[in-house]
Amino acid sequence: MVMGAAGSKLEKALGDQFPEGERYFGLENFGNTCYCNSVLQALYFCVPFREQLLDYHANNKNIGEAEENLLTCLADLFTQISSQKKKMGVIGPKCFVQRVKKQHDLFRSYMHQDVHEFLNFLLNEFADILEKELNDVKGSPETSSPSEKNGNGLQNSPVNGGHSWWEEYLPWSLLGRLQLA
Repeated sequence: MVMGAAGSKLEKALGDQFPEGERYFGLENFGNTCYCNSVLQALYFCVPFREQLLDYHANNKNIGEAEENLLTCLADLFTQISSQKKKMGVIGPKCFVQRVKKQHDLFRSYMHQDVHEFLNFLLNEFADILEKELNDVKGSPETSSPSEKNGNGLQNSPVNGGHSWWEEYLPWSLLGRLQLA
């Protein structure tokens, strides 16, 4: 790895130990959004989740008229981070934060928020979005078997009952227990 004058002290200190292709970006705080940024960074570094979300983004941007929701906003953010030329920096998750505040009044204020409540909210929202997409595809006349394409263009395997990639990482039995108080 070649380090120029533009390399940060951390990059220079890590040298060859800096993982190839990985990006380390802080998220700008918009008021009291540190709880949100913590969850987003944890989800970004859950590599299988991130890779599926990047695939989701790639497949949805081809659709053209995909409805904006929390999942598409998060996919956009992860794509912004992963496509940066620099390995480190700061990105403002403005679109994502605006979408969160638009969807749930609990997160509209500048009051302190709990990370676990926000994570529960996100996971429930993601599950609802993907379940709706899957149901929309199952109800469409062009659905084919034995494997079906879901709304995000990813294959739903008959082995897992035709469910979305989401269940591979968070089973519905767990998601059913997540409740935002």
